[in-house]
Amino acid sequence: MTMQIISIVGLVLIVLLATLRSVNMGAIAFLGVFLLGSLVFDVSDDDIFAGFPGDLFIVLVGVTLLFAIAKSNGTVDWLVYMGVRAVGGRIALIPWVMFVVTAVLTSVGAVVPGAVAIMAPIGLSFAARHRINPLLMGLLIINGASAGGFSPIGVFGVITNGVVEHEHLASNPGLLWVGSFLFNAVLSVVVFVLFGGRELLRRRVEPSGQDVPGDAEPEEPAGGTGSSGPVSDGGPVATKTQSPTQVEQRDAILNPQRIVTLAGLVILVVGALGFDIDVGLLAVSIATVICVLFPKDCKANFAEIAWPTVLLICGVVTYVNVMKTIGTIDMLGDSVAKIGVPLLAAFVICLIGAAVSAFASTTGILGALIPLAVPFLLGGEVGAVGLIIALAISSSVVDSSPFSTSGALVVASSGPDVRDRVFRGLMIWGLSMIIVAPVFSWAIFVAPGWL
Repeated sequence: MTMQIISIVGLVLIVLLATLRSVNMGAIAFLGVFLLGSLVFDVSDDDIFAGFPGDLFIVLVGVTLLFAIAKSNGTVDWLVYMGVRAVGGRIALIPWVMFVVTAVLTSVGAVVPGAVAIMAPIGLSFAARHRINPLLMGLLIINGASAGGFSPIGVFGVITNGVVEHEHLASNPGLLWVGSFLFNAVLSVVVFVLFGGRELLRRRVEPSGQDVPGDAEPEEPAGGTGSSGPVSDGGPVATKTQSPTQVEQRDAILNPQRIVTLAGLVILVVGALGFDIDVGLLAVSIATVICVLFPKDCKANFAEIAWPTVLLICGVVTYVNVMKTIGTIDMLGDSVAKIGVPLLAAFVICLIGAAVSAFASTTGILGALIPLAVPFLLGGEVGAVGLIIALAISSSVVDSSPFSTSGALVVASSGPDVRDRVFRGLMIWGLSMIIVAPVFSWAIFVAPGWL
């Protein structure tokens, strides 16, 4: 058995052990890195640590710390209050607003993880306040990011079109964007139906701020957060001692601490999207400034950083990088090149793109796998435009996996009471997309031969 096969078996064992023994998967992944990477594969310590995702570590720590501060001082409550007013109290529209806003951000050039890092904490706070299934909210944000990411000026689109042009393949940037957007939009409709969206259609928010389903008593949506009433991470919506009007007045107040925090969030958005400043470093810096200004109020927020999620994601990503170092990914690519049936080879490339991207960088996968397809694309038996669209969709839709940056940000932004359930839900959904996305994208864009 080659070490590449051993590394794949090791990844399967990591997932099984974490699932069956209820141990943090990241810790088991680091054990695998040590046992296999250091002792069996003889990978140097420098190469192992080079694969540690330091940028992702800072993003997760910085974003979760900043929004923990924003929750505790009521800034998120104010944003939720203003957001509900903006949609006229129609709760069912809130997830779709998040989808559209995130898609717009990535369409105009925001990196996908950066857009999700900004939108996920706000969207998940909406979900907690108004009893929206956090999986519904999180998946629509991730799908929105993927939907806009392949625009001609989006990061994914620029990379994909650049690689295609470099390889002298036929391209259609507009169709790439439209195809990806429509696929993610339809997928989001499925998510909306499966995760309680239909129940949201019967519910609205009264001007007083009370969440009610028409003329009936509030009901728990399918797959809801499990709370007994409308509860926010920042505090209860209404209690025996606080009327809805009092809560509305509390949420509408802008005190100095909230003003400073809102200014910090604006700086985060402008800096990350307008000046391409690293989201993680900027978020940590803004959070630190707020802590310096209001030290007593921020002291407890450091404990609210999603440390289990940080350990989980960093451990799995480090193990996958060991797999890259020993040539597992290259082995899979070489195996595809030897397949004699072009349509089958195209499907396998989409499958590999989905499987690897669920645990690694979508950007890197797009740059690596398109050149592998060049030999049989030049034969003309498979349409280049169709395969590139299918590969783009297959590699990006799986960003909903909690082992990718976008999925990890959604897990980290979830409340502690639902975080484990969100992780399990995204793992099931994201891993299922490894099969679903390649099958449907291949069937639509490759097999008919119309592109």
